[in-house]
Amino acid sequence: MKDEYEKGRQIFKLAGALYPICRSITGPGVRETLIILSDYIGEENGIGLTLHTVPSGTKVFDWTVPKEWLIREAFIEDEEQKRIIDFKRNNLHVMGYSTPVDEWVELDELKKHIYTQPDMPDAIPYVTSYYKERFGFCMSEEQKNSLPPGKFHMYIDSELIDGNLNYGEIILPGETKGEVFFSTYICHPSMANNECSGPALAAELIRYVRSLARRKYTYRFIFIPETIGSITYLSRNLKHLKQFVVAGFNLSCAVMTEPIQSLSPATQTLWRIECLKMRFVTAREFRYTLFWSAVRTKDSITLRG
Repeated sequence: MKDEYEKGRQIFKLAGALYPICRSITGPGVRETLIILSDYIGEENGIGLTLHTVPSGTKVFDWTVPKEWLIREAFIEDEEQKRIIDFKRNNLHVMGYSTPVDEWVELDELKKHIYTQPDMPDAIPYVTSYYKERFGFCMSEEQKNSLPPGKFHMYIDSELIDGNLNYGEIILPGETKGEVFFSTYICHPSMANNECSGPALAAELIRYVRSLARRKYTYRFIFIPETIGSITYLSRNLKHLKQFVVAGFNLSCAVMTEPIQSLSPATQTLWRIECLKMRFVTAREFRYTLFWSAVRTKDSITLRG
């Protein structure tokens, strides 16, 4: 049991390493995330996490891979050069895919570019604009309401370039060509449950599945940007997936709340992994269990070979 708790702590540490990174659907944050995950997963028998690169402008079905977003600095400061918000303190303060800006404006004009979540007045919302070029800042409703009249400096040092969309993939061969498919997202910035928990869980599941003495099914795990990453992946692999996938799951928001909120975050993560672990029942039968925290029910599914 001690080893199991240590495993939970390792997973929690992995999620902590992913948390500070500024991710989006493209960009260096995605590549940094994939490198960290690859190091954690490791390589065995020549099989590790493969990094795939898709250039901006590539047609994927009726969508197009967007330009890559790079951001270096962003802030709002007052006339005394006191920074009201700073991207370096919290990367949620900048709307994802914001275009550059360097302007002094009055408070009324500033508020046109500020996004809040009024029903959660102390929270910084996560806002993006992938397919419409504009800029914006995010802060709590309380902070916005506390801003005094005066002039403010809006500054974002960013650019959109012809770059790449990246995703990671690992395939663990089994005795048959039938595949169990897992996907998880790597496109949100510093968000714990709705980002870091999914990739951390997937990375540990890869370790677990790889340790099995026998694998009836082949396992495919992908780490992708949400929506455009899924569309890109399907555009490249749809025929194969339709032919061979027997079950598919998306891992997201994997941290439990009730009924185990009294447990430590590391233990919660470990508990979730134990629920998702896959075990053979017979040579012809494969059973796995998913616990859905949102409704607190248990669904058991059996696949028969």
